[in-house]
Amino acid sequence: MILPIYLYGQAVLREKAEPIDLSEKEEIKTLVGDLWDTIAKADGCGLASPQVGISKRVVIVDGTGLADMYDYLKDFRRTLINPVVLEESEETSVYSEGCLSIPGIYADVRRPKKIKVEYYDENLERKVEEFDNFAARMVQHELEHLDGGLFTDDVAPIRKKLIAKKLQSILARKVQTRYKSK
Repeated sequence: MILPIYLYGQAVLREKAEPIDLSEKEEIKTLVGDLWDTIAKADGCGLASPQVGISKRVVIVDGTGLADMYDYLKDFRRTLINPVVLEESEETSVYSEGCLSIPGIYADVRRPKKIKVEYYDENLERKVEEFDNFAARMVQHELEHLDGGLFTDDVAPIRKKLIAKKLQSILARKVQTRYKSK
């Protein structure tokens, strides 16, 4: 089912999400399916469950649409349930990010270039995986949502001032999206 994407200002986006009970297999299957349906309609590359109003530690990332720029993403689709970052590289990279919950705003964000994450996949199998480059960026962006963070929290102070008016417009719901939003 396609769910509405919660926009900047919704309280759920600032909450620390709770781990999902792995014994709730049907709930997990439904949530994961709904996240994939929603991201397909919204044409994004990642989505965290708080972005659809569900404060649970579940994210999806899909790099397949970016394979023309980054060929290593051609088969990159992941579901990360109850993810935990085990390691982050000291080396960082900067990239202009956007977010379905913050439509129309893009800003440079510095993140570790490589991370190691422990998580459960959609089959509830435990995985430990290293992500690097743009895959690491997508995963980190979505994991930040699970702790109540947004990419706009990570931008330079001068950039925050420059986007403040646009954020106010989103708060006032004076923004249009090509997807169902709340």
